[in-house]
Amino acid sequence: MQTPLDQAHALMEADETQSLRFYERLADAELFLMLEEEVRGDRARPLTFETSDGTFALVFDREERLADFVDTPTPFVAMSGRRIAKTLAGEGIGLGLNLGVAPSSMLMPPATVDWLNEILGAKSIVTEAIPEHLRAPKGLPETLISALDTKLANMSGVVAAAYLVGVTYQGGQNGHMLAMIDVPSAAQSGVAEAISEALAFSGIEAGQLDVTFLDLNAPHIKSFAKVGLKFDIPDLVLPAPLKPLAPGMDPQNPPKLR
Repeated sequence: MQTPLDQAHALMEADETQSLRFYERLADAELFLMLEEEVRGDRARPLTFETSDGTFALVFDREERLADFVDTPTPFVAMSGRRIAKTLAGEGIGLGLNLGVAPSSMLMPPATVDWLNEILGAKSIVTEAIPEHLRAPKGLPETLISALDTKLANMSGVVAAAYLVGVTYQGGQNGHMLAMIDVPSAAQSGVAEAISEALAFSGIEAGQLDVTFLDLNAPHIKSFAKVGLKFDIPDLVLPAPLKPLAPGMDPQNPPKLR
């Protein structure tokens, strides 16, 4: 069965313009990194191998794929792609992804790992300025709209609503702004970083989209809602608390007859 990374890789192979979308999926994915030895404390040493193209660490997007690659027990650690990129950046180590066991098998050179970490470390421009004029957003690439939609859809319970608008600031400067409603202060930096990633992976230059956080009772929200593009953010659904069952009342575990 193909994984999301397989699908993103196939799209990239068919259309080079989809490469940023692939690397976004890679950053978001949980990957299994092969190690030289078991983790000791907070230290993990990636297992690397040398090729004519450089030094590479080995990662897989499924634990079964790692097992298919090696025929002996091998230590590994599960980490997000972004964390692996941060760990390896500047070390001259590339990534071997799903080598020989999946359609997404590929070598990512050390320079690409450094580039990915740089993109993931970019910061959004967060503004508290109130624009003089709001209008419907116009001229932004569909890749950016899609990337924002994907990021915001995963922010249930953190962002109450989000509106994308065109703005005119004092002095006549025009731009675009993403207003996010009722985001807790402690979460704002993380949300801003996620929006920064959406900008970077859509190919739009950072700084062309400002981010602002508004309280739920802010008087400006109605203006944003009137002209802005609203992103649907699913309600946070918490699992129902488990209810204790009387002995013999669980249909999956009927009482045993003696």
